[in-house]
Amino acid sequence: MTETYTGPTNSEDIEDAADGSTAALDRRADEILADAENRTFGARPLRQAIREDAVHARDWGQTRADRLRGVVEAEPLKATLYALGIGVVIGLLAAR
Repeated sequence: MTETYTGPTNSEDIEDAADGSTAALDRRADEILADAENRTFGARPLRQAIREDAVHARDWGQTRADRLRGVVEAEPLKATLYALGIGVVIGLLAAR
């Protein structure tokens, strides 16, 4: 029952062990931050990134609008009733 601890024998060993894992974590964190920074700013200028994002947003919106247009053309009565119902609900909420 009287076991003794047989870990590092001097304070330098303790500091080296802690510094090794801490330094490794610090290096990995720096790598992650540098990678994210390169993907965000380093690889392309900000204006180009905004233009590319705008193109993606426009394409996404166009795709959704085309899909909605197809659904409305396929079932115009159903789409009209949905729009009327949504309008009534918004009107009731706005009247409160």
